This record gives sequence, structure tokens and C-alpha cells, in this order.
Amino acid sequence: MQELELSVVIPVKNEAGNTGPLAAEIHAALKGRLAFEIIFIDDGSIDATHGELAALAAADPQVRVIRHRQSCGQSQATISGVASAKGMWIATLDGDGQNDPADIAKLLGERDKLGGEAQRTLFLGRRGARRDSAARLLASRIANGVRGALLQDHTPDSGCGIKLIRRDLFLELPRFNALHRFMPALVIRAGGQVMSVPVNHRPRTRGVSKYGIVQRGLIGIVDLLGVFWLLRRNTLPR
Repeated sequence: MQELELSVVIPVKNEAGNTGPLAAEIHAALKGRLAFEIIFIDDGSIDATHGELAALAAADPQVRVIRHRQSCGQSQATISGVASAKGMWIATLDGDGQNDPADIAKLLGERDKLGGEAQRTLFLGRRGARRDSAARLLASRIANGVRGALLQDHTPDSGCGIKLIRRDLFLELPRFNALHRFMPALVIRAGGQVMSVPVNHRPRTRGVSKYGIVQRGLIGIVDLLGVFWLLRRNTLPR
């Protein structure tokens, strides 16, 4: 398997109309900068998403598509994409178009400045002017506050979908359904570090969110306690 420098991994579910424009923006952001591929993981879509992705992959040799016939959730979709990736580095984006692909280049620039320390660093977007509803903003603020106090991950915006990480470091992390929301704490648990980078955040122009605030909050409490237990039961060698 030939190794590229970067794989852009994008979980999608029922995002018809979003995938083509997103791929075009990724090409515009990265063309000529480095060798890359784009991996879409169709996580059990029941709309026209899979057909659009199949057509996109047929027309663009840098696009690959993985399909989950039943939805497994965003974390498992991301894991499937990383497991299949050919890149040394992984960039993740949400499939709804709210993350700006141009910010991948910003994360790569921070990586390049860091030198050798970048190998064990998670570069994570920090959204400034959030383009979400007031209810979602409040829920995110509360979740970030509780998570930060309990896990001490020193990360102001753990839920931001745009991230950059070495593939081998990602594969060291424990796998579970909420992995994508707790990556900063888990990278620190693995002996790494986290760098938050200011990024753009855009309003959703197509489709709807795939989860409810209450449902996510209730499940998140259980996940948070599980990650807290993992951190407490971990001792790194010196």
C-alpha cells in the first residue's frame, strides 16, 4: 500500500448535496501543497448520498468511498476511514460543510512549525464565531466546561470536527462510539499533547443535524465517566 502524506477522512450520513462541494473545496485548499486522498465514509445513508459518492469516486481518482450499510455512528465511521487510509497524517472534517476545508492548510502550517514534536500532537480546531443555534451553543458550552473540569484536557472546543493527527497516534487510542469527542484527553493519556488552532465555522446550508441535544447529552455523561475511568487507570512509563 503506497503511503501518502495526508488522508482527509469525512464521515457522512444523509448528506446529499454536500459531498461534491466539500470535495471541491478540499482540492482547492490542498492542490499543489502535498499528496493527499479524500475518504468519505457513508454511515448508513438512506438518501441519495451513496449514489453521489459513487459518482464522485468514479470521476475523481483521489476520492475513495467506504460504506456502512447500517449506521455505526461518527466515531466508528472515522475509525473505518483511518483504518483504510494510506496517509501518514489524518485530517478529519464533519460532512455537513460547517468546517472550512481551507483550515486544513492552517493546521498543516502549525504542524510544520512544531517540528519533531508534531509527531505526538493532536492539532484541533477552535471555532470562534459559532454558526449554530442558541440551544446548541449553550449545550456545547456546558459540555466543554464539565468535560474540561473532569478530564483536565485543557481544550476549549473538544467537539470541533476539524482535526489533524498522525495515523499511527490515532490508532493507539482506545476505540469506542464517542472517541471523536474525547480525542484530546485520550491523546494526552497516550503521552501526546494537544494544540488548539483558531478556525472558521460556517452555517449549515443543506440537510439537518443527525442527533438531538438531549440524546447526545445523556449518552455523553456515560461516555465522560468511562473516559474518566480510563484516565485514572492509566500510568505512563517514565
